[in-house]
Amino acid sequence: MRVLLSWSGGKDGAMALERLRRDPRIRVEGLLTTFSRVFGRVSMHGVRRELILEQAEALGIPMVPMEVASPAADGGGLGEFASNAAYEEAFGDALRRAREDGIDAIAFGDIFLADLRRYREALLARAGLSGLFPLWGERTDDLLGALVGGGWRATVVCVDASRLSADWTGRMIDETFAGDLPAGVDPCGENGEYHTFVHDGPGFARAVDFAPGPRVFRDPFWFVDLVPRRKAAE
Repeated sequence: MRVLLSWSGGKDGAMALERLRRDPRIRVEGLLTTFSRVFGRVSMHGVRRELILEQAEALGIPMVPMEVASPAADGGGLGEFASNAAYEEAFGDALRRAREDGIDAIAFGDIFLADLRRYREALLARAGLSGLFPLWGERTDDLLGALVGGGWRATVVCVDASRLSADWTGRMIDETFAGDLPAGVDPCGENGEYHTFVHDGPGFARAVDFAPGPRVFRDPFWFVDLVPRRKAAE
């Protein structure tokens, strides 16, 4: 089975990738990543395109970009969110191309949001593709423990300001992370409490090198701008 993995650069996608790679029936052909057409950053997470490309190169899997129109504003793209209609148009085009290229399924790192899964599966069905959810139904505290114990290195890039304070951005996920989360915050941030960028771990030929830049508030989210190390040195 030829598969594209929906990829934002975060921890859930990375763990889903590891599961897919263990299955001899599956061949991951690419990392399908949604970027703002205006800013060249991952939609929602705000991670620069250069860093996602470095991830893909380190993992040895082609990046498959999907560009979505988003409103032009200040903030350099951090916190600029496309409309649902714009996303569905771009996603539909990407799915049609994938089908034409012989892709059989799209995989996601979703864990328990049933409404989101149904939404994804409905969009996939229009294109004649299947959906794979290798982490589905697992306990999020167990998954976070596996992330830390498995040698992954992930940094928080975005938080919902109503659930977590700005100083959580830029924080590495480590042994103390889960215990420090406020009550009611899902350990994996499955309800959108936080998002991450994975820069090393199983399957990486090398770590992705970056430096933390400034924090930016785009209501209702805090972001930290991760800067590729070569640019940070300039």
